[in-house]
Amino acid sequence: MKTITRLCLIILLISFSTTSNAQILISLFFGEALNTEEIEFGLVGGLNRSYWLDVDESSGLNNFHLGFYFHINMFETSYLSTGVLVKSNVGARGMPAYSMGDPEFDDVFEEAELTTKLSYFHVPIMWHQRFNNRFYLEGGLQLGLRTKAYDYFHLEEAEIGGEVDYKRDVRDDFTRFDLGLLGGFGFKVRKQTKSTAIGINYYYGLLNVSKLPDMTIKNSSVYLYVKIPIGTNKREDLPD
Repeated sequence: MKTITRLCLIILLISFSTTSNAQILISLFFGEALNTEEIEFGLVGGLNRSYWLDVDESSGLNNFHLGFYFHINMFETSYLSTGVLVKSNVGARGMPAYSMGDPEFDDVFEEAELTTKLSYFHVPIMWHQRFNNRFYLEGGLQLGLRTKAYDYFHLEEAEIGGEVDYKRDVRDDFTRFDLGLLGGFGFKVRKQTKSTAIGINYYYGLLNVSKLPDMTIKNSSVYLYVKIPIGTNKREDLPD
């Protein structure tokens, strides 16, 4: 009970920190305290490529993600996998630019390419099943809390000369929350209960995150990640 209470307090402390850098530093500081026999704690990060499922003229957008994870032991080789991605972007690129109602602006950016980037706090909640303590499958839900949203207009060669860019805050065009299915598989580098792992997950958004009329947008993303446990100095090689 003391471990669970301490875990909850530290999660709250990290969640209410104002920046992602502060959250990661707090995670590192408390890493050894959070790792117990029942709980594995560490950092997760990598690359993800996001798509919009219902926007035909869009293409994939490359992003980085970073956060922390918990594997909470439920049974011998079964875990509850959760955590928070404190830096996590999704969105799409390659859309045509839209009119801003300003003739001068529209004349310049008429042929521009539009990229939309949405920033979220993502919270995965998955069942994590290990096999031979090396390979694992996991699946469940992922919740999203949107923090930022920007449209980027980019024109390669404008008549006024060179490249032209414009950034617009579009938070009012998107809902605050997202929810979808998340699942994938991974591989632990060492045959240990707590060791570095690499894996891939796919997120399929279930909610329309657009507030615009006659516009349906559902997020999706492929995550390539590395998980590194923090505060586990003791080597624990298991028999083959």
